[in-house]
Amino acid sequence: MGLLDALFRSSEILGIAEETLEFALESAEASHPDEYMGFLRGTDARDLGLDRDGLVITDVLVVPGTETNSVSATVRSSAIPNDVNALGSIHSHPNGVLRPSDADLGTFGRGSVHVIVGAPYRRGDWKAFDSQGRPTNLTVLDVDLPDTEEFFDFTQADIDEELRG
Repeated sequence: MGLLDALFRSSEILGIAEETLEFALESAEASHPDEYMGFLRGTDARDLGLDRDGLVITDVLVVPGTETNSVSATVRSSAIPNDVNALGSIHSHPNGVLRPSDADLGTFGRGSVHVIVGAPYRRGDWKAFDSQGRPTNLTVLDVDLPDTEEFFDFTQADIDEELRG
């Protein structure tokens, strides 16, 4: 893909990978009764074998140091990555209410899609919202995610070479 292709490629969010949604639901259930929070990242649809322009939500980034309890999840704003692949946020409502609170709406400005998952964290226990807190459709897509294990596949020699520059 050339530079011009990248510049004019649609940044439309086509949906969320089924594996990513399942991961978020399982993570929220494991965090219960505390809230779970993460940031959504996307991958170009063509890199996932789809014949469409746009992005697919494929990753949930959980920021270290996130403070959670049964009614809130707080991330220091300085810890939030300024990432061009960031598409929005995801968090849980342990009480099962699938609509944004006033506090949620205050955090929805960063990104274009925000997902709330609720107890009991089953496949239908989630809803997506736009940055204004209005419900929006987010298609669940059955795509093969790239193998992330190769990211961690390095040796001490690789680290030493990188440090030498």
